Amino acid sequence: MIMTVTARVITTVRSLVPSSQVPLLRPSSYVLAAQKSHSHTLLIRQMSSEAQSITTRLHSSGLLRSQGLIGGKWIDAYDGKTLKVQNPANGEVITNVPLMGKRETDDAISSAYDAFKSWSKLTAADRSNRLRKWYELLMAHKEELGQLITLEQGKPLKEALGETNYGASFIEFFSEEAKRVYGDIISPTIADRRLLVLKQPVGVVGIITPWNFPLAMITRKVGPALASGCTVVIKPSELTPLTALAAAELSLQAGIPPGVVNVVMGDAPAIGDAILASSQVRKITFTGSTAVGKKLMAGAAGTVKRVSFELGGNAPCIIFDDADVDVAVKGSIAAKFRNSGQTCVCANRILVQEGIYEKFTNAFSKAVQNLQVGDGFGEGVAQGPLINEAAVQKVEKFLQDATTKGAKVLLGGKRHSLGMTFFEPTVVAGVKSDMLLSREEVFGPVAPLLPFRTEEEAIALANDTNAGLAAYIFTNNIQRSWRVTEALEYGMVGVNEGLISTEVAPFGGVKQSGLGREGSKYGMDEYLELKYVCLGNMDRQ
Repeated sequence: MIMTVTARVITTVRSLVPSSQVPLLRPSSYVLAAQKSHSHTLLIRQMSSEAQSITTRLHSSGLLRSQGLIGGKWIDAYDGKTLKVQNPANGEVITNVPLMGKRETDDAISSAYDAFKSWSKLTAADRSNRLRKWYELLMAHKEELGQLITLEQGKPLKEALGETNYGASFIEFFSEEAKRVYGDIISPTIADRRLLVLKQPVGVVGIITPWNFPLAMITRKVGPALASGCTVVIKPSELTPLTALAAAELSLQAGIPPGVVNVVMGDAPAIGDAILASSQVRKITFTGSTAVGKKLMAGAAGTVKRVSFELGGNAPCIIFDDADVDVAVKGSIAAKFRNSGQTCVCANRILVQEGIYEKFTNAFSKAVQNLQVGDGFGEGVAQGPLINEAAVQKVEKFLQDATTKGAKVLLGGKRHSLGMTFFEPTVVAGVKSDMLLSREEVFGPVAPLLPFRTEEEAIALANDTNAGLAAYIFTNNIQRSWRVTEALEYGMVGVNEGLISTEVAPFGGVKQSGLGREGSKYGMDEYLELKYVCLGNMDRQ
């Protein structure tokens, strides 16, 4: 494929010419530059043509929906306004979706509230069967959903298909957990009493999700909500609403009744305010930035809603002298560069012990250099575009801050020659704790390397942040792995592994990285209320 060849040429040129050097072109070089420019033009045209072909096929499948879902009906915004959904790889408009606001959200809440009365009364086995059918439909349409994720979000198709599997796994898991919601019998302190504890669904749940995992961030919340007997109003990101709409369409096909799943999108502040203000919404669950999470938490206080938040991270990845370098490089690459660095559990800081620093840096940089950048539908592509121009500018801001304070770019460090929002996979050395790269999430393909001397120093550096979502350590010392794991102030720790998310384990953070847990048996608790029942005068005949 032209795309693959061109990307390899770009990678080769990048490896031969350091990013800090801009060579002067000799006359013969102009010919090569013109040839490269022509190849680049052909590449862009091919990317556009392939995306259009996939869009056409998705339309034919019935999964490319472009309306909101309220009460089982597909509707437009009441005032007819729309917003564009664009492919970040080429900037082309995929389709227009409704620019919804308060009125549509209020109606979606009312629909969910009405549906709750019947959905919550179904047997757990009935809800389980319908969720199982939804899972089967998600898997039957795995290819289309993966293509849709790549189309609107940009990640490589292989990763998008992996997200489809991951997202569907939450529906499967919670279809099984629906039948395992147990109460308690408590021994009474008075002989003529019987004490019971019931678990009942919270009610209507407002679900607000980000753009980086358009399917999985929804199913991880909707799965336990529906399994518990709750109904939902989903507000997907306005950047990636299409996957949510496709999943909602499959939920209807699975026999989940109208009103149980509702989807609104558009004016995020208006939709969020409507959800916060409604007394019919009993819980809000949100994945996104800590700043927005704090605003939602404050807004939820007005009606004392339950909340569960998965917020920003600043994950340290600690490489000790006794680590297996090959394992550490592979794990660090996975933790840092998945989804082009746009995940909340990405390794945001790579701390490397001095004794292994040079060896690791060389091996790591070589591995990063081999990452192929391109359109997510391209063969062999490992890094897609960033989601939008603002994301690129944030990466550039962080890099400028680091270099002006003494950091050195070892690899990459600039926009990719593919244009649009593609950015070169980047490795930065000499990073200090006062730089933005250490203090905040870069949310891009930038790997900062920080040396350390002792285990105590590494732990102190790792914990020196308000975030506490995920952390990673690489060591062959079992005693050290336990010591460091227990000392790290994070909700999740990967030991000699860079990909730790799974539907069977609790996902969530501490400190300012959120409240509550998603996935696993513990994820059900977020959607259930406890009710204590006391039966008195039970000794009477």
